[in-house]
Amino acid sequence: MTVYAAPRDRGRANSQGDHVDPSLHPSRQLEPAPRLLITAGPTHEPIDAVRFIGNRSSGRLGLALASAAADRGWPVTLALGPATLSCTDTRVQLLRFRTAADLAAILAHETPKCDVLVMAAAVADYRPKLDPEMNAEQSKLRRTEQKLVLELEPTPDLLATVAKSRRPGQLIVGFALEPRERLLASAREKLARKSIDLIVANPLETMNAETIEAHLLSRDGRHDSTPGAIEKTEFALWLLAKIEAHLLRSHAHAVTARPAASPSPQ
Repeated sequence: MTVYAAPRDRGRANSQGDHVDPSLHPSRQLEPAPRLLITAGPTHEPIDAVRFIGNRSSGRLGLALASAAADRGWPVTLALGPATLSCTDTRVQLLRFRTAADLAAILAHETPKCDVLVMAAAVADYRPKLDPEMNAEQSKLRRTEQKLVLELEPTPDLLATVAKSRRPGQLIVGFALEPRERLLASAREKLARKSIDLIVANPLETMNAETIEAHLLSRDGRHDSTPGAIEKTEFALWLLAKIEAHLLRSHAHAVTARPAASPSPQ
C-alpha cells in the first residue's frame, strides 16, 4: 500500500502574497507521485476482416488526462483504443488495443503496477458471436439478397474484474455515460455494483465532444460537479485535483485508524 503525503510547501503564497491553487498550477503534489493507468478511446469488435462494431469515442479526455498527469510529474501509462486522435506526449507510456479482449490483457498486466486506474475507455458491452470455424481477421462476409442476422454476446466486465482483484490502497475511477434523466441514479448504482471508489457521470452528448459537463460521485458519499460544460483539458485538471484530494484523505484516514502503539515495558 502506497502512503502519500503533501510536500511541506504545498499551497504556499506566490511572490505577490496570493495563494496559489495547486490544481491550476501543476506540480508534484503527492509524495511519492502516484502511478497512473488511463484507458481511453473506443473498442472495435470485429464482424469480419473489414467490418466491426464500434462507437464514437474520440479518446480526447483520456489524452488530456495523460498529459495533465505528466505535467504533475506522475508516471503515466495510457492504454488507447483505435481512436482518431493520437498521443504525441513522449512522457506518456503508450499502449494500444483494438478489442475488449485486447484491453483485458493490458489491464491484467498493467493494473497491478499502478496506484490509480482511470477507466475512461468506451468499451463495447456486446460483440459479435463469431463462428468458431471462421477466422474474422482473414474472412469477409459476402453480400447476398438475404438478410444478415448478427448474434451478439456480452463482453467481459473489465471494470468489475479489476475492482475484484485490486490491492489495498489502489484507487479505481469509472465513468457512466447515460441520458440526463437517469444520469445520477445510474452512476450511483454503477458505483456500488462495480465496487469502485469514484465515478464520473456525464451525459450522452459528451461522446466525441470537446467539452464535458460532469458529476463526480465517491463511495463515501461526496458529490462534486463541474461549473457547467468545460473544455476536456480543463476537466482533466479538475479531475486530477479531485483524485489527489481523495488519495490524501484516504492516507489521513488510514493514519488515524491505526491502533496506538503499546508502551514498551520499563
